[in-house]
Formats: sequence, structure tokens, C-alpha cells
Amino acid sequence: MKKGTRGLTLVYTGDGKGKTTAAVGLAMRAVGQEMNVCMLQFIKSPTRNYGEQRSLETLGVKVEQLGIGFTWTKTPEEHREALHAAWPKAKEAVMSGVYDVVILDELNNALAIQKFPIDDVLPLAEVKEMIRNKPSHVHLVITGRSAHSEIKELADLVSIIEPEKHYYDEGIPAVQGVEY
Repeated sequence: MKKGTRGLTLVYTGDGKGKTTAAVGLAMRAVGQEMNVCMLQFIKSPTRNYGEQRSLETLGVKVEQLGIGFTWTKTPEEHREALHAAWPKAKEAVMSGVYDVVILDELNNALAIQKFPIDDVLPLAEVKEMIRNKPSHVHLVITGRSAHSEIKELADLVSIIEPEKHYYDEGIPAVQGVEY
């Protein structure tokens, strides 16, 4: 990163499609500027095949799925265990200073879970502390629906992506190469 540049915190949130896609585009731009990039995905499962992972890894981006899939397909305890394991990895990636850009994909979704307790395994206070104390050169990107107001307040940029029209409403399911 250019000397004297301050690392930013960017939040992509809202109910529209394109939050992860925006983060992937930013990752590609950063790699093009010879920056070291890491993307950690909080909800997605390592047992699935994601196009963004395959393409970013060919560019030298570390991509890791830390979740077990979407909340309605697993038990609360399974999700709590995954979040408990994911949070230290995410914190280490950001605080290590090894990466110029760290994307915490779907962290907002994880923090917004209300069907079961999560603050003991993914404490909002620790997330806020990490944002405030991250190494000065690190750009931090946080994606996902329902960004917490306190996370948005700490961010340098908040983009809210809202749908005007979506093919899901016409009964078209997730499309390979567009959704995953």
C-alpha cells in the first residue's frame, strides 16, 4: 500500500444482490495493485463449490469458507460451533497485518442472527474493537445483510444494496455463475 494511506473499513449491506460481488470486485482491483488479499466467508460451507473462490484463488487470494451453510439448514449448535471457530481466524487475519485487504464476507449476517445466542461465540464488542484497532494499512471489507448500526457507525463507507427487481420473485432459483 502507498505510504501514508490509511486502511479503510467498508461495509456492503442491504437486501439486494451484489454485496459479495462488490467485495470480489474490490479484491480483484487490489490484486491488480499488487496487494495481499484474504477473503473469509462466515456462512458459506467448505463442502460447496463457489465460483468466487476458484477464480480468486487463481489470482493468489486466500479464500476460506468458515461456515456450515445457511442458518435454516443446520442446528443452532452447529452454527454456534462454526462461529466460535471462525471468529479467531477472522480476527487473526485482520490483526496480523499480513494482508492489505481482508474481506469478512457475510459477517453482518452472522452478527444479525437472532434465532439463537451468538454474542458469546462472536462478540459484537470484539468485532468493534478489531475495527478500531486493526493495523493502520489494512482495508477491511464487511459484507452481508442487516449490518449492525454500531458497525456502520465505525465504517468509512457504507453501501446499502437494495433490490428493485429480482428473478427470485419469478421463481428462478440460484443460478450457477451468477449466485455461486
